[in-house]
Amino acid sequence: MIITRTPLRISFAGGGTDLASFYRAYDGGAVTSAAIDRYVHVLVNKKFDRSIRVAYSRTENVDRLDDLQHPLFREAMRLVGIHDSVEIHTIADIPSEGTGLGSSSTTTVGLLNALYAYRGILKDPAELAQEACRIEIEILGGAAGKQDQYIAAFGGVDYFEFRADETVRVSPIPLATQDREALSEHLSLYYTGLTRSANGLLQQQSARTELNRDALFRMRSLAADARSAVLARDFSRLGALLDEGWALKKGLSEGISSGPIDTWYAAAKAAGAWGGKITGAGGGGFLFLLHPPERSRQIAQALSPMERLPVRITPEGSRILFVGR
Repeated sequence: MIITRTPLRISFAGGGTDLASFYRAYDGGAVTSAAIDRYVHVLVNKKFDRSIRVAYSRTENVDRLDDLQHPLFREAMRLVGIHDSVEIHTIADIPSEGTGLGSSSTTTVGLLNALYAYRGILKDPAELAQEACRIEIEILGGAAGKQDQYIAAFGGVDYFEFRADETVRVSPIPLATQDREALSEHLSLYYTGLTRSANGLLQQQSARTELNRDALFRMRSLAADARSAVLARDFSRLGALLDEGWALKKGLSEGISSGPIDTWYAAAKAAGAWGGKITGAGGGGFLFLLHPPERSRQIAQALSPMERLPVRITPEGSRILFVGR
């Protein structure tokens, strides 16, 4: 039996420039993001017969790999070379669809890590991220970018450069434990209760890349600015960069924001938040805010009845928690 734990993520700046439609055409993209202490656990165990059992939000029992309906599980198993006699379970700390925290890619990375370990193979973070991107983008034709797979694999706070030649440069941002904890004290997530299809929004954004070129150039530079703000422990500056990035992101395509989202965001800022954004592609999921810790209560009151989900940055990416017989 193998159990892996893989973190979800928040993105500070640069999201959207990790899409191939941008980084291939405009000399690369860049994102600054962080792994958080909310996880997807994957359990892989040998099955006594030759069938396959997969349990996620539903349960599938099939005799042939080709009959498995969940595409990520099917293609991950195919890539690793496991075709039968296996049982897989996933447990997510956060709802698995439409929340904007990268849950699909987190699941793919954690699943690959578990399946390879089940075969007695250890993969480094870069290999896990590359193969997760291959499954989601190349094999399944998804519209997602690459940041989610890389932050899930590496953990911590990182500056990623997505190059036109498809290579990725990973630059971990060094933070002492006390600095990482200090940054965590400034973070909050509020679940809006709204869900959406990230794939549809990302397809719209990709189609509008040339039209949005100038905004995306600025968003790419904000990722470098965010890295500098984190290094300087200048969290109010980081909040201002989030605020600017959100203003730019809302203009990329329809559906990224909405009347309720704009109202919530304005209320949070009036209560003391420096900046924030809707996580992921937009349209719903979590409202992510960066704020002085002493304003947490006032912001929570302003956003009631939504409940605050405090999160902490975790230094670890996908890891193997348990190996048993």
